[in-house]
Amino acid sequence: MSEQIIKYYYPIYVIVFIGIAFILPSVRTYRKTGINPVTFSNKDTAHDYSGFMMKLCTFLLVTMVFTFSLSEKAYLYFVPISYLENNAVSILGFVVIHLALLWIIIAQIHMGVSWRIGIDETNKTDLITNGLFSISRNPIFLGILVSILGLFLALPNALSFALLLAIYIVIQVQVRLEEEFLKRTNESGYSQYCSNVRRWI
Repeated sequence: MSEQIIKYYYPIYVIVFIGIAFILPSVRTYRKTGINPVTFSNKDTAHDYSGFMMKLCTFLLVTMVFTFSLSEKAYLYFVPISYLENNAVSILGFVVIHLALLWIIIAQIHMGVSWRIGIDETNKTDLITNGLFSISRNPIFLGILVSILGLFLALPNALSFALLLAIYIVIQVQVRLEEEFLKRTNESGYSQYCSNVRRWI
């Protein structure tokens, strides 16, 4: 794939990724249940701060990708990592982001209307343990992490590396908040699930 095509492809991919990973499942859940699956608010809590940080990281990620596409000179401000800018690493990143997106799509299908962005303390959802959830307790988060890793390989620079670390930390915090919530609301069922299935894979 030529460099010119790649420049315009990645912004399209990022938009499609956000649509498939976040917007479409949220719309589908709302239409089927009437429940807004986005539970983050502006309260001064660890949960809502995690949501704010994820929004900030997503904004910076989108900005970085569009800058790569639109201005080679401006992209230099993100400090490209030259020794990773080669065809092998670029192709690996390209493959990884698409495999990660496919993984997320499958996990979204398995999750169904239990999909939430954040912790829903008002509407009880079913504990999903089938499909990809039978081999990972957090397959969607795992897919997101792998996709960010793939994007770093595709566009290696200081910002994409920093965002990879930041999103990893934010997701680790969010996962533990959700685990505590699920332990409270599902009692022994979730504990049994944890004993059978790993947090990641």
